[in-house]
Amino acid sequence: MKRIVLYILLLTLVLGGCDIPLEGFAPAVGVEDGLIVRCLDVGQADSILLQCGSEAMLIDGGNVEDGPDVVARLQEVGVNRLTYVVNTHAHEDHVGGLADVLAAFETDNVWCPVEKYDSQCFDAFAEAAEDQGLALTCPDPGTVWSLGEAEVTVLGPVEDYAETNNTSLVLRVDYGSTSFLFTGDMEREAEAELLDSGADLEADVLKAGHHGSDTSSSYPFLRAVAPSYVLISVGEGNSYGHPGDDALSRFRDADAVVYRTDLQGEIIVTSDGASLQFETDRYAAQTNPTEAEKEPAQVTYIGNKKSKIFHLPTCANLPAEKNRITFSDYDAAIAEGYVPCGSCMQ
Repeated sequence: MKRIVLYILLLTLVLGGCDIPLEGFAPAVGVEDGLIVRCLDVGQADSILLQCGSEAMLIDGGNVEDGPDVVARLQEVGVNRLTYVVNTHAHEDHVGGLADVLAAFETDNVWCPVEKYDSQCFDAFAEAAEDQGLALTCPDPGTVWSLGEAEVTVLGPVEDYAETNNTSLVLRVDYGSTSFLFTGDMEREAEAELLDSGADLEADVLKAGHHGSDTSSSYPFLRAVAPSYVLISVGEGNSYGHPGDDALSRFRDADAVVYRTDLQGEIIVTSDGASLQFETDRYAAQTNPTEAEKEPAQVTYIGNKKSKIFHLPTCANLPAEKNRITFSDYDAAIAEGYVPCGSCMQ
């Protein structure tokens, strides 16, 4: 059952729809009364702060150049010590600013998927941890820690990967009956193996993998997570084309509301354990710009009567006309014993 969700409509939005200054943020409940998740606006990078009770966890720190801004923002919201610093994986846009963070805040634990990586920014991160007498801890799937009254569970990676994005630590955070899933830059290969592991992936809020890239957030993965909300940390006008049109389309198919840092700036999600409230740095009339203004046409699925496999209408492997059967929705095809195509439905 989907969680009850409440929306905050800021007065400035109601009156004029103009930009809201960051200093104007005022969470609906105090940190001592709930869980606050802040998706910081660090451009084409990731940095997410979680605060619950007197404890705080930072997931990634943006690029090297973002370090001072991340430190300043943490200080602005009252962080004076970090219970956990998490580097999801060793790419600069996730680990780059963490050396500055570790230099500025006493920290109790540092998590990352590897102990060594051939880059100057990762070396600086490891040295900053060592300066505090901290080892880089590579937690196994199933590891559980507390963050105030919230529970943090490590779900992945479940295998060893040559592709750095797929080494991303995957964290599930539960607070009361609300839940969040943080996936770093995990892509389809790791998503599929995480699905095969039987991990509990269903979550109210998904932080989209790899900045909303088309190579992440596959249909099978989204069906397992069933998010009501998707957070995309992405830089405005970035050269990678993130978020991808295909990924945005999949989020629409999942009926998820999309929040994007390139359009809305910093995103704050507050949980009281039963409901979620959202605030953004600025207003954006449309957060999924590939969506048609009119109601999208209902997707028709095409099945192969012989193979019992069903496809999207755009699939390159559609059966001959005489072998086709159409279904009005995904569940109808499944109910008739058909299985999704491994190409167009991934």
